[in-house]
Amino acid sequence: MTIYRDSFPPSNVDLFLAYTGMETDLIFNQGVDLPGFASYPLMKSTEGRELLKGYLKDLIALGKEADAGVILESPTWVANRDRGAAIGYSPDDLKKLNQDAISLMAAVRSESDYSPTVISANIGPREDAYAPEAQMTSDQAERYHAEQISILAETDVDVISGYTLAYPSEAIGMIRSARRFRLPVVIAFTVETDGRLPTGESLAQAISEVDAATDGYAAYFMINCAHPEHFSSVLEGAPWMQRIKGIIANASRCSHAELDEAEELDDGNPTELGAQLADIRRRFPHIQVLGGCCGTDMRHMSQIATAARTA
Repeated sequence: MTIYRDSFPPSNVDLFLAYTGMETDLIFNQGVDLPGFASYPLMKSTEGRELLKGYLKDLIALGKEADAGVILESPTWVANRDRGAAIGYSPDDLKKLNQDAISLMAAVRSESDYSPTVISANIGPREDAYAPEAQMTSDQAERYHAEQISILAETDVDVISGYTLAYPSEAIGMIRSARRFRLPVVIAFTVETDGRLPTGESLAQAISEVDAATDGYAAYFMINCAHPEHFSSVLEGAPWMQRIKGIIANASRCSHAELDEAEELDDGNPTELGAQLADIRRRFPHIQVLGGCCGTDMRHMSQIATAARTA
């Protein structure tokens, strides 16, 4: 059963931890092959499911230790029609794997009996987030993402989280689709080393445009898949900043282009990353969600949690 669908985010929780660095950890640290950077195919084997459960359980354990809420992100970021087809998965395959992923997460949450533990259906862009070749209109994006969101709406998911988005109209389409299925939705934009979206918009422009087109329906916005030094200087005490409630940061200072070409993992400095995110939260106390993206593992998450609690 869903728990937070009608009350997201819970207002009585000051800190949530979220983790989206699993794929880089699996590829570089554990030698797991993930064609298309897709982790949802792990659902097909007992060994793969155990790997996924391990990440979920580790995050819940860290949440308990830090007295923080936990947002479990599903392994479905690239489980949409186009990106699934590119690695051999049909729409029927994708429906089953999307829904099975949420079922696994619901079982882990039930077994842990830890509250608050939120189940987030993680969905991503239609194309390469770092360099989209074509931008959809908001109507096109709504139709496209409705396929995956409609499938997820039949599960115990609490919230739809659109991660690593590069331009406003795709975010608008995602939000409209989530609203059609009466689901809360979070939008996470990625930025380049200059703090701007890959398509050139500033965070202020993108958030304002999306809110204006969707009546402010998104629960909140986040920044993900970028190092704090890429965007901390553009964060300011302006009204749009109040809409950013989460930072899910990369460990590496590398640009997106450099990360694409990397043959070895740059895991940065876990202690430094935790301190940087804690500093941003000190500057902007309304930020409620912190976590790690590319290059991070539970070392980074532990440092993030500790720094946030001792700031």
